[in-house]
Amino acid sequence: MTAKDPISPNAAAAGPITLGGQLTVHRLGFGAMRITGPGIWGPPKEPDEAVRVLRCAVELGVTFIDTADSYGPHVSEDLIAQALHPYPPELVIATKGGLTRPGPDLWNRNGQPKHLREACEGSLRRLKLERIDLYQLHAPDPQVPYESSLEELARLKQQGKIRLIGLSNVSVKEIKRAQATTPIASVQNRYNIADRNSDGVLEYCQDAGIAFIPWAPLGSARLASKSRSDEPLGRIASSHHVTIGQVVIAWLLARSRVILPIPGTSSVDHLRANVAAAHVHLTPDEMSELSQLDQPTRKAHSSNEL
Repeated sequence: MTAKDPISPNAAAAGPITLGGQLTVHRLGFGAMRITGPGIWGPPKEPDEAVRVLRCAVELGVTFIDTADSYGPHVSEDLIAQALHPYPPELVIATKGGLTRPGPDLWNRNGQPKHLREACEGSLRRLKLERIDLYQLHAPDPQVPYESSLEELARLKQQGKIRLIGLSNVSVKEIKRAQATTPIASVQNRYNIADRNSDGVLEYCQDAGIAFIPWAPLGSARLASKSRSDEPLGRIASSHHVTIGQVVIAWLLARSRVILPIPGTSSVDHLRANVAAAHVHLTPDEMSELSQLDQPTRKAHSSNEL
């Protein structure tokens, strides 16, 4: 795949992945956080463009869209329903609960069972769904017993409001604790070519057959310094006639069969470029070189990175 190829990009080129042994989707999804306003707060500056992006994603073969009640808050879910309802039968919409938003770029954890139930029911209304295919705990709340949060999600599943349960921003230990309460279909952690602190979580997910959904898959701040043509990323991108972002997505797809990247954007052109990455095939030597890139010392995640 090169920038000159006439082939229309399609997420199906990434191949399939099955969530929780039940739902099969194309292994390149869309993250719907960036279709909101600045600071992931309020409506986008161009709501019509956000709707076009969502519809274009489906046209390009995307069958997995990830969102959260905290994106906006509520804005992302509302736009998804506006753009895509009634949904194509193959489309899986995953959402999350467990964070509250006091303002732009501010994220507070709330894993109280009462809050999670209200968040889930609110998502059901906004998305116009009778059941959410994949509902994810956005982050463990240190002020709430972890098992209490998980038990509430398990109850929602038993009541038919959730089909599959996922986790986000967790360690291997927290995944194992969750599995003692309920089956886990997916884990969503920060992960990209420049931040591989979750390598251990990825390895556990591989062994357990759990889908691994990397958030911040492009790691844009780090990649900006890798754009020179004589650097590995720049050189490999030039050799394939693609962008650095497309190489990074291709690296994730080749890194593990359980990885389900969800690059997000508010631009149709950028969306098409991201989906085109499914057609980029890196050689074993390129994968080895990219996997050996120096990684910066990773600071603890702050709440506004969730």
